[in-house]
Amino acid sequence: MREHSFGRTEFTVSDIGFGAWQIGGSWGEVSEADGRAALNAALDAGMTFIDTADVYGDGRSEKIIAEVLKARGGKRPMVASKAGRRLNPHVADGYTKANIEAFIDRSLKNLEVDSLDLVQLHCPPTDVYYRQEMFEGLEEIRKAGKIKHYGVSVEKVEEALKAIEYPGVTSVQIIFNMFRQRPAGLFFQEAKRRNVAVIARVPLASGLLSGKITASTQFAAEDHRNFNRNGEAFDVGETFAGVPFETGLAAVEEVRKLVPEGASMAQFALRWILMHEAVTVVIPGARNGEQAKANAAASDLAALSADVMAASRDVYERLIAPHVHHRW
Repeated sequence: MREHSFGRTEFTVSDIGFGAWQIGGSWGEVSEADGRAALNAALDAGMTFIDTADVYGDGRSEKIIAEVLKARGGKRPMVASKAGRRLNPHVADGYTKANIEAFIDRSLKNLEVDSLDLVQLHCPPTDVYYRQEMFEGLEEIRKAGKIKHYGVSVEKVEEALKAIEYPGVTSVQIIFNMFRQRPAGLFFQEAKRRNVAVIARVPLASGLLSGKITASTQFAAEDHRNFNRNGEAFDVGETFAGVPFETGLAAVEEVRKLVPEGASMAQFALRWILMHEAVTVVIPGARNGEQAKANAAASDLAALSADVMAASRDVYERLIAPHVHHRW
C-alpha cells in the first residue's frame, strides 16, 4: 500500500482508505460484527485513512470505529468525520458555527477523542460555500483545539472550486470514478496547485463498477440504491453516481472488456482512480473483511496503459457523460 502526504497537513495516508458509510447504514443490513471485521481487515491490509460521518447510522459508524481502534491500540490511522447533515431542515441558514460545533462535540464523544483529525462540511447547500463566516467559524473551532483540520464534502465541481479559495480548507471530498470524470479537469489542476488533499468517494458508483449488479438485483428497503434512485432522500448523484441504472449496466459491460487478467472489476475501477495524481486517497466501502482486503489489493495492480485509459474515456463520453457531466 503506497502512502503519501495528506495535502498540507502533518498526516500521511494510504492511497486506498476505508469508507465507513456501509458499516453505519443505508446499504442494507450490515451487522456490527461484520462492520468490525471489515474495518479490522482494512487496517490489517495497511489502510491508514478512515472516512465516516455523524449521520452514518446516527453515530453507529463512528462508535464502531472508536471500538475497533481502542481494541487495536498502537498508532492510529487518520480518521475524518463530517458534520451538517443532522440539520433538520437541511438548509444553508443552519450552517452556523454554533450548530457545527455542537455536531463536532457529538462526534468527539462517539469517536472517543479530544480532537478530530479532520471535519468536513457534509455536502451543504451551494450557498454555504459563499458564506465566509462559516469558514471563519471552522477556523475558530480549529484554533480552540476541537479539530486539527477542516475541509468539505461536495456534490459539484463548482462547489469544490469555491471551497478551496478559503485558505484553511485542507481537503475536498468529491465523487470521482469512471462514471464521474469531470473533477479530473479544472478542479484537479487547482487542487494540485494549492496542495489540497482530494478524497475520492463513491469510487465504484454504488457497486455498479463492481460488475456484480444485474438488472434483476434486489436491494433492501433500507438500502439507498432502492430508496434514493431518483434523489428522494438526498442528492441523486450519490446513488449509482447519478447514472440511470440501465445505462450504467450497459456501460459496465463495455468496461468489463478492459479489466486486466487477474483483477476484479472493482480493483480495476479503484486502480483507474489512482492513475490521477491529484487524488490523495480513494475510499471504497466494505461490508465484510473479504471486500476490504480485495479493495486494498487494488493498490498493487500495475499502472493502466494509455490505451486502456483512452478506452475508458470513450465509454464515459459515449454512454455516461450526457447524463452526468453537466450536472455535477
